[in-house]
Amino acid sequence: MTLNNTYKKITSLFSALLLTLSVHSVTNAATLFTNVKGYTLDNQGQLLTFHSLLIDNGKVVSLDPDTVPGNVDRIDGHNKVLLPGLIDAHGHLLGLGGNLLEVDLRASSTMQEAAQWVAQYAMGHADQEWIKGRGWNQELWSDRSFPSAAVLDEVISNKPVWLTRVDGHAAWVNSKALDMAGITADTPDPTGGQIIRDADGNPTGVLIDRAMDLVGDIMPKQSSKLYQAQLNAAGEHLLSVGITAMHDAGIGHHVYDFYLARAAEQQLPVRIYAMLSATDPTLPEMLDTGIIRSNDDFLYIRSVKAYGDGALGSRGAALLKPYSDAPHQHGLLLTQPEDFPALFQQVLGNGFQLNFHAIGDRANRMVLDEFERTFSTVGGQSLRNRVEHAQVIDVNDLSRFAELDVLPSMQPTHATSDKNMAEDRIGKARMEGAYAWKTLIDSGIALPLGSDFPVELANPFYGLHAAVTRQDRDNQPVKGWYPEQALSIEQAFKGFTLDAAYAAHMEDSLGGLTPGKWADFILVDQDIFSVPAQDIWKTQVIQTWLAGEKVFDANTTTK
Repeated sequence: MTLNNTYKKITSLFSALLLTLSVHSVTNAATLFTNVKGYTLDNQGQLLTFHSLLIDNGKVVSLDPDTVPGNVDRIDGHNKVLLPGLIDAHGHLLGLGGNLLEVDLRASSTMQEAAQWVAQYAMGHADQEWIKGRGWNQELWSDRSFPSAAVLDEVISNKPVWLTRVDGHAAWVNSKALDMAGITADTPDPTGGQIIRDADGNPTGVLIDRAMDLVGDIMPKQSSKLYQAQLNAAGEHLLSVGITAMHDAGIGHHVYDFYLARAAEQQLPVRIYAMLSATDPTLPEMLDTGIIRSNDDFLYIRSVKAYGDGALGSRGAALLKPYSDAPHQHGLLLTQPEDFPALFQQVLGNGFQLNFHAIGDRANRMVLDEFERTFSTVGGQSLRNRVEHAQVIDVNDLSRFAELDVLPSMQPTHATSDKNMAEDRIGKARMEGAYAWKTLIDSGIALPLGSDFPVELANPFYGLHAAVTRQDRDNQPVKGWYPEQALSIEQAFKGFTLDAAYAAHMEDSLGGLTPGKWADFILVDQDIFSVPAQDIWKTQVIQTWLAGEKVFDANTTTK
């Protein structure tokens, strides 16, 4: 049996199961939530307030109903604020789970401190074949220099170490890992990647973008057991911060199969809009299988994630002109220009939405140009195609998103994390088109928002805060970083609800609490529409409900 026929057989069985399932853990009795301070958006994006919510069979029946069934279960909300479950429009679900299960270097202040944390983690996990972690960011270290294998070698040399940068576009490894991968001074840089070298040409231990594959390809493969542990950890965390749905930005066929199995067993903790990875060798077979949407809306697969360039922090973002702080570098293209037409035609021709990672202004222009060409030949403009990140855009290209109906899928906390680095990288003039949320939303295009977890922390209230204030959580800079691009709280809320649902073709069932939509909602401890903007990030989730079932309660969860 061919691979294509095998995929058809497996996924047709899963599809049949998904379509015949009853909704995910739906309670039979109608429930009325009373005494709440509720907010939602209607289908036109207008903010509504309400004080009671009637749900039945996991879906919203009405807001502030005039009549209530006699046998309804009543729940007193004790005047707490009730919001729709928040949607993260760009994250990496199992990556978050893996990050929660590995050494976290996000708060390290020096290379040496990060190495010590790795050593401490290794001592407590002697059974692990590889020591893995994530989160280092040389821009937060005093010397702002890339780390080295030598520093890791001083604390752990008998096991390979693999530490991804906070943006996921670079890896820091020790000499053991370099040796195992056969990386030497004679190893050429792969296309779309770079081996950082010292003055003598020797690898230093940092691998950029496609060069990461040189070590990644020899690491132990993921297993269903590990996937399950990651899924459990990530799901528990997301529900605790109020995220009930997320867009998983790039899954291969192993995760595709894993999600199908978990969906068939009704074991997905949050709703997943999954993007197939364009680099997966079985992409044609997955596309040929077609769109998959479970009856309970916990799994929806109808898009492809492609990769244009790297990240700004590691100078991998592809720029039209050189980096201001590295005049001989223009960044990296992870998908080569000659491969664009076939990829766009393949994805759009199969009726799948194409979501293209583009951070630098060159990558953004190339993606927009290719969308424009493909729309004129193959069509597909109505698929709500997206540019993921859309961070640095030439000012002449900003209006093209709305003109082409291509959605900029953006992450507010990227701006507040990058504010100490971005202007150094691209100079002040190019900042006019960078992190330009307000300009884009004013052009008339929907603006789905997310976090890119685990690159950034998953808490959506951090994203809402950053979008409104253009400040970090220490209220810096005082007047906001390029504050003219700040959003109103209503616009930011729409980005994490209705616009995110729209970007996933799910506004019919998610993104608000209007009648007919799933009863996904959260109770929180403060009113984000009336508290000082600088305090939005402090919002705590009290309860999270999915399809009318309570799935998180801060008062009963062991911290």
